[in-house]
Amino acid sequence: MAPAMKHIIAAYLLILCAVCISRADPESEAQNFFQSGHTNNWAVLVCTSRFWFNYRHVANTLSMYRTVKRLGIPDSQIILMLADDIACNARNPRPATVFNNANQHINVYGDDVEVDYRGYDVTVENFVRVLTGRLPESTPKSKRQIGRASCRERV
Repeated sequence: MAPAMKHIIAAYLLILCAVCISRADPESEAQNFFQSGHTNNWAVLVCTSRFWFNYRHVANTLSMYRTVKRLGIPDSQIILMLADDIACNARNPRPATVFNNANQHINVYGDDVEVDYRGYDVTVENFVRVLTGRLPESTPKSKRQIGRASCRERV
């Protein structure tokens, strides 16, 4: 994908986010969403930060992953994209763990994290493909949204 196209897509996504945010009160929008009885909820969580000094970006994304799961969305309906594997980084003093605060109470990496896209598979192109459903036939079902026709999307 050409660099100019990436900038156009990024600008489009920012405009789309701004339009969605300005449409209604976020509190009432969230309340309506969870009271609607809608059962085909999906989450696409993306962290594009790489390298050890961006530890908190990965920790924040994994914290959202835990929250989404706790709200009842199963792993089969969560697409998780992490550009760097901080848990296995040589600088990590506690290998195979990621914590979201200095007290290190909760390991947000845990045993049940299912990363769908990692490393150099985390690209603008793959993100847009996941959102639009335009993935190659060879893409496993675990890496794609199913039932898009009846799906409510919020970016």
